[in-house]
Amino acid sequence: MPRRGLILQTRTHWLLLGLALLCTLVLFMYLLECAPQTDGNASLPGVVGESYGKEYYQALLQEQEEHYQTRATSLKRQIAQLKQELQEMSEKMRSLQERKNVGANGIGYQGNKEQAPSDLLEFLHSQIDKAEVSIGAKLPSEYGVIPFESFTLMKVFQLEMGLTRHPEEKPVRKDKRDELVEVIEAGLEVINNPDEDDEQDDEEGPLGEKLIFNENDFVEGYYRTERDKGTQYELFFKKADLMEYRHVTLFRPFGPLMKVKSEMIDITRSIINIIVPLAERTEAFAQFMQNFRDVCIHQDKRIHLTVVYFGKEGLSKVKSILESVTSESNFHNYTLVSLNEEFNRGRGLNVGARAWDKGEVLMFFCDVDIYFSAEFLNSCRLNAEPGAYNIDDLPPQPPRVLVHKKDSGFWRDFGFGMTCQYRSDFLTVGGFDMEVKGWGGEDVHLYRKYLHGDLMVIRTPVPGLFHLWHEKRCADELAPEQYRMCIQSKAMNEASHSHLGMLVFREEIETHLHKQAYRTNSEAVG
Repeated sequence: MPRRGLILQTRTHWLLLGLALLCTLVLFMYLLECAPQTDGNASLPGVVGESYGKEYYQALLQEQEEHYQTRATSLKRQIAQLKQELQEMSEKMRSLQERKNVGANGIGYQGNKEQAPSDLLEFLHSQIDKAEVSIGAKLPSEYGVIPFESFTLMKVFQLEMGLTRHPEEKPVRKDKRDELVEVIEAGLEVINNPDEDDEQDDEEGPLGEKLIFNENDFVEGYYRTERDKGTQYELFFKKADLMEYRHVTLFRPFGPLMKVKSEMIDITRSIINIIVPLAERTEAFAQFMQNFRDVCIHQDKRIHLTVVYFGKEGLSKVKSILESVTSESNFHNYTLVSLNEEFNRGRGLNVGARAWDKGEVLMFFCDVDIYFSAEFLNSCRLNAEPGAYNIDDLPPQPPRVLVHKKDSGFWRDFGFGMTCQYRSDFLTVGGFDMEVKGWGGEDVHLYRKYLHGDLMVIRTPVPGLFHLWHEKRCADELAPEQYRMCIQSKAMNEASHSHLGMLVFREEIETHLHKQAYRTNSEAVG
């Protein structure tokens, strides 16, 4: 036991000695590493001379500090880049997951990579680069310009007036109101909480507080939409007591196309019940039946005609026209309903819809002055389905001049009478309002019934549907509102704007022509 204890004590002694030598060696190497580098002829500071004084060490420390600061800045930059790459990767993963979920639900658009890139964020940024936001585009003519429309907090000043026909109006449609409110709020967020790269300094109020802008500081804005890229917004804000304006540009990029549904539509057996209310006007009915024979009997062959006739005068003539056209074509799918009462369009269409007793059917409410093509009938079938209401804008035209030009007609976007809908939907909303008497108004009431329900309303111009021109008479018995609507409709249908101008300035034009002719004759004689 004493011998074994002696050996253990000796080993411990040598181990401690080795550790001490190792520590001494490490300390010596550290001193060599930290010592300032000198050339071969220089003496050690503080031993032989004073070649290295206080200034040298200060310079050395400053150099080391700058080195570490540069290194720290580089590390910060690398960390920021890694964070950005991590965020981009997260966005890509989220986008891929959303795309995967959308595809699983069956509504993902399976297009090419240009239409649906894997990185949605990159695609949206590319939309901004493609749009005419920062740099102008070369255009072939003045017709290629996409105009801006301007707006304030309360009004929109628009070039494309649509149904309202007002160059200045309050935003009526909810989507337009919500859009402008959202844009102004986004502009305020940009001003009040600027990013580091925004070129603006924090302004202070009279008491040194930070200036906060609100919607009352909004002066005006402009917006325009490039249909394939997105909508650009230019916003201007100003405090009442400041001279400077704040200008914010925003862009709402459009995303890639997405498939909503893809289906097969079979309209080969879809019958349309064309319902025409009528009183007198037998010559117009004869012209209508010529078009009906050419389009419905000879081409389409999936039509039922329902004529609701008011009064006794002219009834025999209408029967004769029907029998003549149908007998020569061996066509028997028609119904003639006679009502011995004053003409009422809504009443006639109600009666015509209920006269059908063969279950569900697609109905086209038509007037005797309407010319339609076989393509329109197919559009009626394709766009109307149970639960969808199709209302068509149509241009009035003079007979046999069925072209789309501004001097021969216009889209009658204030009309609501030519409609396609299924019989079940029409009966569900209660049909026409029988309280409306005389000309006009009944179609608007029906239109509003559909709007107030949960049916989808499809309102669109239809190139194969024409309202042939005819003289319009506004009866004295009409209510004031109906009479005003009748006069407005009459004014719109008389002629194009340029033709009306030619009539108004006819004397001035004739005087000019006489002067030109006189000047020409004088020059010829001289």
